[in-house]
Amino acid sequence: MEKVDAELSAGRAAPLRIPGFRRFVLANLVSATGSAMAPLALAYSVIGEGGGAGELGLVLATNTVPTVLFLLVGGVLADRMSRSLMLFLGNLLAAVAQGALAVIVATGQASTTSIAVCGFVSGTAVAFTVPATQGAVGQIVPVAQLQQANALLRLPSNAVKVLGPAIGGAVVAVSGPAWALAWDALTFAVAALLLLGLRLDAPVIVTSALSDLRHGWAGFWSRTWLWTYTAAGTLLVAAWLAGYQLLGPVVAAERYAGARDWGLVQAAFAAGLLGGTVVCLRWRPYRLLVVAILACTPLAAPLLAMAWGLPLPWVLLAALLAGVGLDVTIVAWTTAFQQHVPQGELGRMSAFNNVGERLAIPLGYLLTALAAGLWDSRTVLVACAGLVVLSLGLNLCVRDVYRINRLTGEEGGGG
Repeated sequence: MEKVDAELSAGRAAPLRIPGFRRFVLANLVSATGSAMAPLALAYSVIGEGGGAGELGLVLATNTVPTVLFLLVGGVLADRMSRSLMLFLGNLLAAVAQGALAVIVATGQASTTSIAVCGFVSGTAVAFTVPATQGAVGQIVPVAQLQQANALLRLPSNAVKVLGPAIGGAVVAVSGPAWALAWDALTFAVAALLLLGLRLDAPVIVTSALSDLRHGWAGFWSRTWLWTYTAAGTLLVAAWLAGYQLLGPVVAAERYAGARDWGLVQAAFAAGLLGGTVVCLRWRPYRLLVVAILACTPLAAPLLAMAWGLPLPWVLLAALLAGVGLDVTIVAWTTAFQQHVPQGELGRMSAFNNVGERLAIPLGYLLTALAAGLWDSRTVLVACAGLVVLSLGLNLCVRDVYRINRLTGEEGGGG
């Protein structure tokens, strides 16, 4: 009874009552309005300069590579510096990169190389903000309120994803990509100022950065639930990106009404993400990590629906369910991670986790390119769905997963 009472009391004390958390949510909302438009604006910046799929792939790669390269550095710094300062600097760097890109596109000076350079700087900024974000939430919000806080943080960004791409498309069509990129830069700058105002304390440093990195790796490897989830996530993300992001538009062009129907599928998926956030605001599962794994199962559904050539309404339903499941996974996983890793290690553990899952991006695209030369798209989609289910099944076989459950605030973290 005492445990239940503590959880109900924590539920009544909503995170939005905390001034620092309200600032954090506002910064996330502001930034999300720009980030929702940026991918489309970036694509048409490359196309506007005469580039094609190869040039766009190069630009996207230069955005991803520095994130993977510098994530470990960002993770170490996130455990040694004020996380609010890191978030400020990371968002400011992203604002500079996107602002410079907007200027060169507006003045007609853009080239694949210059766009790629700006993308490299933006990717570097991400490497420093991602690890700091995980720890910052834990510094602002009590342990018992972390799930609600994580869901509230995702609510504005998921809501923006439903309308943002359409609005961004209209802006690009009417005014050109430079205006959308300029708005993205402005939102990063405003978010930077809001995050600096958090003024989170920096830890007391008694060890070297290299020693911190070694201890971080030892801590990551000692937590079986953490490295096995990361390994399974790498396989799952690679399969999902290959089947949905890469083959999805191709299948839509072959079997459905092309871009129009694919746009509806993406809208259904975005609506599912928003629905998953609402679920997480009301449902507080005890077995956080088990839920995080099982909730990913619907990701196989849209891949199989497209592989079997089901009518569009069934594909839309599958995409909707996949979105709900994915957002439940993200919130449950983030909460488990924040509750079971000590505050002083969150930056490094987040970096190791993100390195693994971000490596899945080029891995997924490479495997798809190889498989496409051997099999038809239907076979590849079925294989990707199978890999999704296989990765989840293997992860559920890990005994350590079943002890990563919800904490009420009375227990100590650091599992």
